[in-house]
Amino acid sequence: MNVVLGIDIGGSSTKIVGLRTDGSVISMLRVRAEDQVTSLYGALGNYLTSNRLSLNEVRRVVLTGVGASYVEGDIYGLPTCKVDEFSATGTGALALSGQSSAVVVSMGTGTAFLWASPDGIRHLCGSGIGGGTLGGLCRKLVGMERFGQIKKLAESGDLDQVDLTMKDITVHAAPTLDPDMTAANFGNLAEDATPADLAAGVINLVLQAIGTMTVLACQCCDSRTVVLTGSMTTLPQAAANFQLFEKLYGIRYIIPENATFATAIGAGLYSLKKRPEA
Repeated sequence: MNVVLGIDIGGSSTKIVGLRTDGSVISMLRVRAEDQVTSLYGALGNYLTSNRLSLNEVRRVVLTGVGASYVEGDIYGLPTCKVDEFSATGTGALALSGQSSAVVVSMGTGTAFLWASPDGIRHLCGSGIGGGTLGGLCRKLVGMERFGQIKKLAESGDLDQVDLTMKDITVHAAPTLDPDMTAANFGNLAEDATPADLAAGVINLVLQAIGTMTVLACQCCDSRTVVLTGSMTTLPQAAANFQLFEKLYGIRYIIPENATFATAIGAGLYSLKKRPEA
């Protein structure tokens, strides 16, 4: 087997994807990153063992993500290169979604907004609101910061105990506004709001802030298509939130399968496109 390994070393986790030379995916692995370099070597060893791969079956290792800057030289003597995170994310998002062009949103520790098209990939803007915001606020509010714990807790939360909606403040909302649309995140916080309610409120705040920024990004690029990537796409509330933005603004939101691994997949694909024979 001739394998290209795409590895996305993020701020909170490391994702590794094995690709055949035709670009098809062999398998994917994610590990929590307590330390970027340690998690890289741990993930790589785990991946090779799990897939019964030897080092001589790996054509090259392709690194991307913020943690890639901490790695110098070749890994385990394997040819190693780096792809910038924006190029990797845009390439992976278009490949997974089947789109030729789109606004691409990478929802990681923070959030990046890109324009990806046949002409290339361009960074539009970024926001400090993302998974790190979710974890930090929930650590203070409900005593949890692990993504999986927050995700499970929030499923039983009641947003009416936290957020102020349009129907709470007006009888006749503007025709373009849904009565259930949030007027103010945490604007109706009940004294007896439960930890589940608070967790749901934080998720809603983060997703809606990102959603609003996608609308502005689309206006900047004259686009009506958004591809969402990153770990927060796995939140049950994500689809419902972006469906509301779709209804309000006529934008098509796509959460492709394996969206969490878009950057790692894109790193491998980008290297195959740029250096097919190397």
